[in-house]
Amino acid sequence: MARLLSGTGLHVDYTPGSGVDNGDLVVIGNVVGMADADIAANAKGALVISGVRIKVPKDTGSASAISVGAQLYWDSGNEVATTTAGSNKKLGVSALAGAAADEEVEVALGHHIA
Repeated sequence: MARLLSGTGLHVDYTPGSGVDNGDLVVIGNVVGMADADIAANAKGALVISGVRIKVPKDTGSASAISVGAQLYWDSGNEVATTTAGSNKKLGVSALAGAAADEEVEVALGHHIA
């Protein structure tokens, strides 16, 4: 689950097939958005896709330190932010450095390095 730290952000409409909780990260196409309110199944809601800073769980381990400004991806299978692109979707950039043992990282959501 993600936590909103600052900003109001850019929102897109979203109608989920099953309920989405406040703080859930959702992959729609190539975009990762965060629900900043609960959205009931089959009800129109919104996801914030950029313009906010959020705190999310991150990959931990000896090689998972994150530098400021690093491109981050959302690993939806493990529900963590990672610097590994692979089939993961771009999440944003790291707003603060994170040590390998840190369990969370601050992300500028929707900000991407080309």
